[in-house]
Amino acid sequence: MNVVIAGAAETDEVGRLPQHSTLQLHLEAARNALADAGLTKDDVDGIATVGTPGPIQVAHALGMTPAWLDGTGVGGSSFLFHVRHAAAAIRAGLCHTVLITHGESGRSRVGAGRWGMGADSLLGQFELPYGVVGPPTSFTITALRYMKETGLTHEQLAEVAVAQRRWASRNPRAMFRDLITVEDVFASRLVAYPFHLLECCLVTDGGGALIVTSEERARRSPVYLLGSGESAESPIISQMEDFTTSKAFRLSGEAAFAEAKITHDDVDHLMIYDAFAHVPIYGLEDLGFVGRGEAGAFIAEGHTSPGGRLPLNTNGGGLSYTHTGMYGMFAIQESVRQLRGEAAAQVPGVELSVVLGNGGMFASAATLVLANRLP
Repeated sequence: MNVVIAGAAETDEVGRLPQHSTLQLHLEAARNALADAGLTKDDVDGIATVGTPGPIQVAHALGMTPAWLDGTGVGGSSFLFHVRHAAAAIRAGLCHTVLITHGESGRSRVGAGRWGMGADSLLGQFELPYGVVGPPTSFTITALRYMKETGLTHEQLAEVAVAQRRWASRNPRAMFRDLITVEDVFASRLVAYPFHLLECCLVTDGGGALIVTSEERARRSPVYLLGSGESAESPIISQMEDFTTSKAFRLSGEAAFAEAKITHDDVDHLMIYDAFAHVPIYGLEDLGFVGRGEAGAFIAEGHTSPGGRLPLNTNGGGLSYTHTGMYGMFAIQESVRQLRGEAAAQVPGVELSVVLGNGGMFASAATLVLANRLP
């Protein structure tokens, strides 16, 4: 059975939305995705989402009584997990059409829960006492080790933000659109060494939703799920096997490429979750597009920028487009737009796109291989 993404849409706006609660963002995205698919809530019998509100509350608010639910919550990669799980459920006959929703008031915090970590948690016991708390201070551990071992320069790290701003400048919905230079990155506030403000993800409000179903039930040109993979490594960054590579990235990517039966030369477009500037560097290497220590120069040379041979994060990414806290939904959305030929910064001739999602601080990962036609 061929499983497809039959509908995909974001909230009407992304950015600063203090008039929207977290639940409203879920519902607006859901209604937009259903409309995009040409379906109604009555055509859906499965639902997946993460966080609060969960799938029960979202389904109730939409007036749905689902036969299948998924509340997998493993950070920003959760939505890629949901696509994979929905495909498995559809093929197993547990449901036929799944709605996956995301809504997050990351900036305005309307209806959002408080962040907290118990003193008895792994983080509370083994990292917080040393001042490691939250993404900026956690991700420095991996970035600095990578820079020391591979020779990645501060200029090359800054080039990630510069490259993605080139894409964002072509996207009217992007929060930051003005072109920047390496010098602009260095001039921005130092948040946590080596990260300057422009090398850190945005904090925004917004949401998105997907409709996953069988090819036979799709009412518009579908996007095919050719392959997928998922993995997890450690709940705290200090326990990674190797600070310079993500085991979860590698394993999920290998599984997705193997299922899809593709090679790197088949890939026209790539989305890598970019919570901080070094994450796309890890993604390029761990997925096998470049060798160890080569990704920084690859990006700095323009290969991932407009006109480059491997278009990467073409919506501007979490650094320039939007980042509500869990960005994976927006990475999938951009791949779908590119495959449909509907993206703001459309890349010519995109037939196959790969999406890599990160959850937490390299804690989880999932990879999707999407295409606009069957091989």
